[in-house]
Amino acid sequence: MQISKRLAVLASAAVFSLFAGVAMADGEKLVIGTEGAYPPFNNLEADGTLTGFDVDIAKALCEEMKVECTFVTQDWDGIIPALIAKKFDAIVASMSITAERKEKVDFSKKYYNTPPAIVVPKDSEITEATAAALAGKLLGAQSSTTHSNYAEAHMKDSELKLYPTSDEYKLDIANGRIDAVIDDVVVLSEWLKSDDGTCCKLLGTLPVDPVINGEGAGIAVRKGETALADRFSAAIAAIRANGKYQEINAKYFPFDVYGDSD
Repeated sequence: MQISKRLAVLASAAVFSLFAGVAMADGEKLVIGTEGAYPPFNNLEADGTLTGFDVDIAKALCEEMKVECTFVTQDWDGIIPALIAKKFDAIVASMSITAERKEKVDFSKKYYNTPPAIVVPKDSEITEATAAALAGKLLGAQSSTTHSNYAEAHMKDSELKLYPTSDEYKLDIANGRIDAVIDDVVVLSEWLKSDDGTCCKLLGTLPVDPVINGEGAGIAVRKGETALADRFSAAIAAIRANGKYQEINAKYFPFDVYGDSD
């Protein structure tokens, strides 16, 4: 297929620039992979456009790096294998930087860092966002995420139900099929503001586990492509310094999602 050939050419161009060890030239192209099913960070709209904080940040970074970027969507469970297979050059999809993932890919510095939280139906008898309060309850989470890993480690007395995307657990809790869900506090808060989120309420945030939750969300690249990761890190610092990051942040959130300074 022509698309596959084009992606292969783009990946080859990216690798060539890395081995050359020089700054990216004007007109160079990169393909960015994202999920497209994790609003407000990334979402594939009905008209086929990609929107969200991740997408706007990626565009700003590409502009700062003076590279032409295109986007492709990929299901979350297969997003790291797809990167390794060179279907795209980098992942910008709210991927937490964890030790486990570092065994497979390299990361830029973080571009945001927010804690996990618990949501329950508005009429729920659960009153605390604690493992004890959720014991014996059916807890929903998106599979292959730090949030599902957190639940498995810290909420062993809950029954965990995993979903391919966040949209599916939202549907189940809205229809009374599960007792609670765990996800990023921003994702859950933004959902509760929408018409679809009127079913439920935010119970509270959870203590961050540095081992599981990692160092924040970073941009993943193939193992060994540290030069590209470093360029993304430099671009993150640049848009933080020139105000572009704050402009994008304010478009989506009333507070700074970057977290504590490094």
